[in-house]
Amino acid sequence: MGAAEQPNAPYLDAVLAYSFRGAARYHTPGHKGGPGADPALVKAIGIDALASDVPLGLWGVDIGPQPSPYVEAERLAAEAFGAARSFFLTNGATQGNHTLCLALAPLGTRIVAQRNSHASIVDGLVLSGGIPSFVAPEYDDVLGVAHCVTPESLAAALDNAPDARAAFIVSPTYFGMAADIVGLAKAAHSRGVPLIVDQSWGPHFGFHDALPPTALSQGADAMLTSTHKIAGALTQAAMLHIADTGRVDIGAVARALRLLRSTSPSSLLMASLDAARRQLVMHGEQLLSETLVAIRLASEKLKSIDGIDLVDESMVGRMGVTGYDPLRIVLDVRHTGRTGYEIADALRQSYDVHVELPLHATIVLVIGLGESTANLLRVAGDVEEVVKRLKVPGDTPLIVPPAASLGYEVAIPPREAFLGEAEQVAVEDAAGRISCESIASYPPGIPALLPGERIDADIITYLREIADGGGKLHGASDPTFHTINVLAKEP
Repeated sequence: MGAAEQPNAPYLDAVLAYSFRGAARYHTPGHKGGPGADPALVKAIGIDALASDVPLGLWGVDIGPQPSPYVEAERLAAEAFGAARSFFLTNGATQGNHTLCLALAPLGTRIVAQRNSHASIVDGLVLSGGIPSFVAPEYDDVLGVAHCVTPESLAAALDNAPDARAAFIVSPTYFGMAADIVGLAKAAHSRGVPLIVDQSWGPHFGFHDALPPTALSQGADAMLTSTHKIAGALTQAAMLHIADTGRVDIGAVARALRLLRSTSPSSLLMASLDAARRQLVMHGEQLLSETLVAIRLASEKLKSIDGIDLVDESMVGRMGVTGYDPLRIVLDVRHTGRTGYEIADALRQSYDVHVELPLHATIVLVIGLGESTANLLRVAGDVEEVVKRLKVPGDTPLIVPPAASLGYEVAIPPREAFLGEAEQVAVEDAAGRISCESIASYPPGIPALLPGERIDADIITYLREIADGGGKLHGASDPTFHTINVLAKEP
């Protein structure tokens, strides 16, 4: 991926040059590079970080002779990721999804979106007034998780929504499974719509031959990369990349982003994006090589643990999966007789090991660049000790969502439901009503309810099982799921 030589980080370099040359600071922020900050904050993040926390609009950083260091930093990112234009995001890939919805799905415009897309897609439609039709991913009823959308499913969904203006797909999934982007792009383009890929969990794709290629290199018209998730940027830092296909209006994207971008974006976040891009281009392949060796050794040990299986490259060729990201270690814990929640709690309590996400039947561990063999082998040993202590005969039973939940259609646009007059009712009385909430259930990570969808009794039962079993209901106004907000008056 990217250019052979990108040794500079122009925005980071410019921020550092200003921060440490002794400039007189009579502008925001009020801590003035450290002197005005609370001593505990100075201790927590360091005086150098405070010195580098500078505002937008500094001469020689954001403004002045063009291209400015900021403009040049985004240009280098576009070059590295093979995009016509890249945008730095300081509110995560969420900001990118909101931007794309505003740019591609204005009021009354329909899109087709993967049913288990990030909740920010529907939130973006609440902002834009767009209307979703959904395409279901392949569902693994053995593990109780969703995998990828197939080209055939996308083609059928677009044929059923001929007025759709864009298709939104997720690849890789939370479990590291990459979809057939080439086939999905053909399905979308042959029907005259751009393919947008949420590649949030694959910011490192394209920088090592053992990893899947990027979505843009396979025909996608836009992709999101959450650079902070794996590739070394600070939390909340991400990028939006637009291809040169002409199917996505770069000017419209830029205008939409201005609506959503703070006038005081964090220089620390943007500098971390510049630095992460440089590291991926210059040293990404070597760092990833070292990490892949560590993962292979740890995986061998994990596979030897009685009761533990791995969800890995063996999925390729099934359920829409054409590639696999090894930087996600996914433990299948069903044969321990325990839930992922129980094993994750034991890892935390006994060894201070904190995982990305425990599910009912699996546990997801996210590995970063430069992970050491010693650390991963230690974690594998911790898992082994916990399983030895907790394992009981039999398999953990799955909590299976209603089959219909993968194909729900909205009764009214999400914007109308979210902004409409709501009333809080007991969940037992909510069947048949229109949801005002977005509730994502874990497992299996598929949004069980979205604003504008009609609630049925099976979904209520399913969500109660999740809540009672120790799972989290993301987005629910009542995490215990005894009450829910529904539309007070239906149109």
